Amino acid sequence: MLKALKGGIIVSCQAYEGEPLYGADIMARLAIAAKEGGAVGIRANSPADVRAIKQAVSLPVIGIWKAQYEGSDVYITPTMKEAAAVAEAGADIIALDATSRPRPHGEQLEEMVKRLKKEYGCLLMADVSTVEEGLQAEAIGFDMISTTLSGYTSYTHKQEGPDLKLVQELAVQLSVPVLAEGRIGTPDEAMQCVRHGAYAIVVGGAITRPEYITKKFVDALGAAVATGADDGHAVPGGHHS
Repeated sequence: MLKALKGGIIVSCQAYEGEPLYGADIMARLAIAAKEGGAVGIRANSPADVRAIKQAVSLPVIGIWKAQYEGSDVYITPTMKEAAAVAEAGADIIALDATSRPRPHGEQLEEMVKRLKKEYGCLLMADVSTVEEGLQAEAIGFDMISTTLSGYTSYTHKQEGPDLKLVQELAVQLSVPVLAEGRIGTPDEAMQCVRHGAYAIVVGGAITRPEYITKKFVDALGAAVATGADDGHAVPGGHHS
């Protein structure tokens, strides 16, 4: 399964309640579209979405279940409850927050890894934000490491694009595959991740969130129009100020 992911694009098909594309049936259709476009895998949130996508496509599915718990900042598959549910829904790979932050109910990441390996025999992906977290995740048994949470923890800096430095440092220091994920918005950025050592690339919003994609176009056009107006240049279809 890992070989099937190598050098490919994994598409994250996720939508939150209240968003236009929310719903397992819609996520399944997005997964079909991603497969037709050449994706090698799908990342999905919640047992319902994992189950629907597994029925719709034959690609490997990375399953997560985002859940908020009071007193903890960990929300990507934070406890054994969510991990077990995603596994039972059919996920081929389970992704867990593998940061150094305290987990809900005092659960320990190492114990979760042991239980998931023993009870479900699935592959595990560690979503990390630093090199140290990646090294620790490999040491306790994760099968692959992803840069998902770089810039999303209080102790890491959020930059405009992907964290290429983290991708490269993890790729050099780890023996398990390193996946690049987070703020990858263009094919060129995906290629940069590969050049920095990424085993595979996970892309979400740039492919599967039309409201986000539309806003990028709208913002860019708005900025261009504003600049043109400020410079005294004509705007097509408009007038000089």
